[in-house]
Amino acid sequence: MPEISRFYGIVIRMYFDDHFPRHFHALYAGKEAVVDIDTLALLSGGLPPRALGMVTEWALLHQGELRELWGQAKDLRPLHKIDPLP
Repeated sequence: MPEISRFYGIVIRMYFDDHFPRHFHALYAGKEAVVDIDTLALLSGGLPPRALGMVTEWALLHQGELRELWGQAKDLRPLHKIDPLP
């Protein structure tokens, strides 16, 4: 599963050829959250509130890029990195 971003100890990853809905995985402190790209809703798992807030803020800033990467991942094409949260 390629890492597409990393910030404040949070790792963002996306699987190749993953199932719908479009989503990404956020890992922090041994916990994992799966976040819907279109709605930014938590699909499964969880993170501490502050970490989840940062993930949501980052995803909102990069929603278009995340949609683009999802398409690339479905086509098994290489994924580029997305800038971290400042």
